[in-house]
Amino acid sequence: MWFSWRPKKSLALVESRDGIEWTTPEIVLGPNDKTDWENDLNRPVVIKHGNLYQMWYTGQARGKSWIGYATSQDGKVWQRMSDKPVLSAEHPWEKVAVMCPHVIYDDQAKLYRMWYSGGEQHEPNAIGYATSQDGLKWTKHDNNPIFRPDPQNDWEKERVTACQVIQQKDWHIMFYIGFRDVDHAQIGIARSKDGITNWQRHSANPIIRNGHEKWDHDAVYKPYAIYDGQKWLLWYNGRKGSKEQIGLAIHEGEDLGF
Repeated sequence: MWFSWRPKKSLALVESRDGIEWTTPEIVLGPNDKTDWENDLNRPVVIKHGNLYQMWYTGQARGKSWIGYATSQDGKVWQRMSDKPVLSAEHPWEKVAVMCPHVIYDDQAKLYRMWYSGGEQHEPNAIGYATSQDGLKWTKHDNNPIFRPDPQNDWEKERVTACQVIQQKDWHIMFYIGFRDVDHAQIGIARSKDGITNWQRHSANPIIRNGHEKWDHDAVYKPYAIYDGQKWLLWYNGRKGSKEQIGLAIHEGEDLGF
């Protein structure tokens, strides 16, 4: 698991055999004082394509956010592939921040596909989509943002952000955060045939709710799920006050109940 180590302003790695007990964190990528956009690093995604680990991450400075790109042979020693961001806020809806990248490689299309969040710095407002042939040069979708808050749903009426997208049979499944207001968040899922248009939200949303007076009382967010052949494991951040920790939720079987 590669994650944001907030007090260190860095990205760290931990490892586990069962997804529950984890090793001591090790920093794998820290702030870069040679650039003006990487004072604080967070919210990475890592994929392994061939023998290469590839990471897209959020760099923050001066009240703004960008997305950077690095590669690694072993997942531990990383090399930045550019001293400039690979994605920057350029359109009105992106305001001052693009962040929270999620990337998959589409073997059929021979394309990297990125879902990212854009908007305000504290928490972005909506989700956009971009594609790339090399992971470095990206083309944003013409109709961004492709996923917006639903004002009819109280739990996600304020903003939606930080998604993970998984290709499952004929569908793209999106795990995403919905915000009732900027301080209160829960996790939902939606699906789309092409991963871009006609998203169908799950009738049981939010699928992970905050725990009353528990460690995740104020917000559950930043989901990352895998299906291990028998069950779904979904790791998420939980927050009570200013303390943020990582938890695990489990769903037996492959069928998510759409």
